[in-house]
Parts: sequence; C-alpha cells; structure tokens
Amino acid sequence: MRAAYVATQSAEDPLAGLTVGELEVPEPPEGFRRVRVVASCLNHHDLWSLRGVGLPADRLPMVLGCDAAGTDDDGNDVIVHGVVSSPGWRGDETLDPQRTLLSERYPGTMADWVWVPERNLVPKPDELTFEEAACLPTAWLTAYRMLFTVSPAAPGATILVQGAGGGVASALIALAAAAGFRVWATSRSEEKRQRALALGADQVFEDGARLPERVDVAFDSVGEATWAHSLKSLVPGGTVVTCGATSGPAPSADLNRVFFLQLRVLGSTMGTRDELVRLTRFLVATGVRPVIDDVLPLDEAARGFRRMLDGDVFGKIVFRH
Repeated sequence: MRAAYVATQSAEDPLAGLTVGELEVPEPPEGFRRVRVVASCLNHHDLWSLRGVGLPADRLPMVLGCDAAGTDDDGNDVIVHGVVSSPGWRGDETLDPQRTLLSERYPGTMADWVWVPERNLVPKPDELTFEEAACLPTAWLTAYRMLFTVSPAAPGATILVQGAGGGVASALIALAAAAGFRVWATSRSEEKRQRALALGADQVFEDGARLPERVDVAFDSVGEATWAHSLKSLVPGGTVVTCGATSGPAPSADLNRVFFLQLRVLGSTMGTRDELVRLTRFLVATGVRPVIDDVLPLDEAARGFRRMLDGDVFGKIVFRH
C-alpha cells in the first residue's frame, strides 16, 4: 500500500527520513477494523517522530499520522480517534499509562489504509467534509478538551491564546469565540494576528506584549518562548492550561509568582472518544469549521512537512488520499 512513513530518523534533518512509497500491508491486531483513508492531517507529532522523539528506531519503518477520516469496510464514513488505550482499559483513555497514539506503536493514518480498534471509530457527520473531519482528532480535540474539560473558565471569561496560527491555537480561538469567551491572542506575525481576528479573537497582540488587563486563563502550547508571558498575564488565582512545548519543555517555573498569586498549572493531552463525538456535534450546531491552510495530495507530503518545519502555516495541512 502507498504510505508516508519514517524510514530513518535525524534530529538535525528530520525530513531526510520522510519517504512516500509502497509498504507491505501490515498484519492488523485482533479486533482492529480497517478504514480506507480519504484524508489525513499533519501534526507536530509527525515531525517529532522523524526526529526520533517517542518512536524507537526498532519500530521503523513506521507509517506517520494520528488523524484520518475515511470509510470502513461496511461503507460507513468515519473519523479515526487516534488515542489507542490498552486492552481492558476502562475510563478516560488519555489517563491510561499504556495508551499510545497511532504512528507510535501501531501504523499511522498517512496510508491507503489504517487499522484501529472498533471503539476508535466515530461517525463522520454529513455536514463535515473528509478534509475538515481529518483535522479533528489531534489539534481540534486537544483544543476542545483544554477549553471545555480542563479549563475552569466559563463563557464570558477573558482568555489568552498563545501562538495564533498553530493548529491547536487556531482551534482554541474559533471554539472559544463560538462559545462566548472573550478571546485575546498573540503571534509574532502581523498576518497571523489579523487572521486570528477573522477567526473571532477580540484583540490580538505581539508575543510578550503587555495586555490591557490580566486574563482568567492562558492557553499555552508553545512552551519556553511564551511561558513567562502566560504566567505574568494571569489574574491572581488564574490558570495556565498547557498541552505542548513546541519551543522547548523547560522554561523557568517562576515558583514565587505561582505560589504568591496562587496560580494553577493544568496539563492536558489529546482527548477522549466521547469528547471527539461532542466536538463534532458542537461544530455541526455552531457552523464552526476547522481552519485548513492547504490540501495536498499524499504524494506531495514532503511539501507540507517542509512548511510546518519552517513555521509557514496557519491552521492545518491536510493530505488527500
């Protein structure tokens, strides 16, 4: 089958190990269902895999991709939930110590076919295109969980979204604006700040800018580059919700500020199947749709990976299969 996969890994030149070509069809684990992939979506996780982070070399070649929408063998249009819990796990699958994402232990979604546990298939609403649906399982589900499950803020609160332009950040802006939050966003790029306004942000600022007032919650997927600003932007008793660290994982903790102002730091990772179902219903009810930067044929995957590596993206890059 045709696939975009990790052939070799390099921290310095991750794209050197990206290959689009033929792979043998894998032997699926018992109980897994086959999905013909119509569209898949690119995430930073795929670049980390090419760098050798979270993917041992003894598992290569590994098909990339956590996100997909397609058709199962019964003819149902489905969205693939990318969090695979261990057999017999009950409850929130993101809390399973043995959980894995597609493309870590099991082949990912950037292929003609993907195999997943039956419980990982979510019906695709007719109102969403395959390209839109493929954007949901990682970035948009992560944003949904951060905003509606983990964050203590209610609609009407003022929130700060760091790094407008990334997949999670653009999803946060669109979801929060539709739900009635007052959304402020930051970006180094004037173009991305203007696009954040078009998505529903109330105000936009340069990275690190002094804000007109403090916010109730800061959403940070950037890490080292924005962490200090996120903490300084909070009201006493405010909260940072973090889901990633694309600029580095080890900023100063600034513990004096955290304990003196009684700030809270909450981690959030991906989301559950039930949250993915609720996300699809929210999009259908509100008319909000994923922000898609570009749709490329899978054969041109390297072009999409290059743009993400260069930071030249607003929203999601989708591959059409």
